Amino acid sequence: MPYRSPLLEAPRVVAPPEGHPEAGVPWHWGDPFAEQRTATRGVVVIDRSHREIIAVRGEERLSWLHLLISQHVTELAENTGTEALVLDSQGHIDTHVVLAHTAGTVHLDSDPGPVATSALPKGGKQTLLEYLEAMKFWAKVDISDETGELALLTVLGPDSGKVLDVELGAAPYAAAALPGGGFARRMPWPTRDAVDLAVPRDQLTQWWQRLTDAGARPAGTWAFDALRVESRHARLGVDTDERTIPHEVGWIGTAAHVAKGCYRGQETVAKVHNVGRPPRYLALLHIDGSPEITPETGDPVRLGERVVGRIGSVAQHHELGPIALALVKRSVPAAAELLAGAEDRVVQAVVDPDSVPGEHVAPGREAAQRLRG
Repeated sequence: MPYRSPLLEAPRVVAPPEGHPEAGVPWHWGDPFAEQRTATRGVVVIDRSHREIIAVRGEERLSWLHLLISQHVTELAENTGTEALVLDSQGHIDTHVVLAHTAGTVHLDSDPGPVATSALPKGGKQTLLEYLEAMKFWAKVDISDETGELALLTVLGPDSGKVLDVELGAAPYAAAALPGGGFARRMPWPTRDAVDLAVPRDQLTQWWQRLTDAGARPAGTWAFDALRVESRHARLGVDTDERTIPHEVGWIGTAAHVAKGCYRGQETVAKVHNVGRPPRYLALLHIDGSPEITPETGDPVRLGERVVGRIGSVAQHHELGPIALALVKRSVPAAAELLAGAEDRVVQAVVDPDSVPGEHVAPGREAAQRLRG
């Protein structure tokens, strides 16, 4: 049965449209643009309790995870976190997770339905939990699905410290165990003041009430996504397709380590970083809002008659108007006038110049050129 947050029963709340990626949690609370403004000037709280959470415990938890995910975590200190990916053997992204290491436990939370390509010869997709269990072998780890025990709330805004009663370091991904169970984790996006709270699921409404009573404005995933798009952070399965590699969506460094070895897909990560360049990049598109239509996820981006990209997240921003993330070919001129959409929703679009990546100097290619003189 699909997940449905108890907060969807609250007055004024509006649920997402059918089939929306954020189904199951509030979309907005009556004024999504005001919610966005408050998230940038005050403080809001957003229900993201549809995210799934896996816990890994045991004395070998870090060394074991290090072999399976794209991030370097053998020395991940207590009360810190990071982001990581699970890749297939070709370096394509299966799953994106955010980690928090507290009280001898590594929690991995993800968007709903995380999957991984099976390591068995027949391949195929399996749930992330099934994949981790299959890769456990004799490692001294204990893996559990804690989605039923923990629910995620996100607090955004420069005044977040006024509503949070938790000792949390100032560095990105700083984490701390919560006294009644769960954890808090500082995040560098979608705003610089973001804090995730994984709280006991049976106390979700009490935590919500506590935060709103302290001054946090209720906000929905509309606000979260609009700010996420503005900050150019990809959402797996919306801004990615089956061919996406970490370099294309800005996950090198933040979620994928280029120097560590011994994880599936590492060869592609290292090769593209050292001697190549990704074929596409994640662009922020400004959409012409005058026709009052917008493209949809999966629609093509065209330069003239040629398809040069794919639309991902589409959002209505409180200041920028209609915006979208799109995977576009690196060969597309930065100032090109593009067409985004399909059928009767084709509109003009331009790439935000700040989202165009600088020229990547591949260390391996540069060394080879020096050897050739």
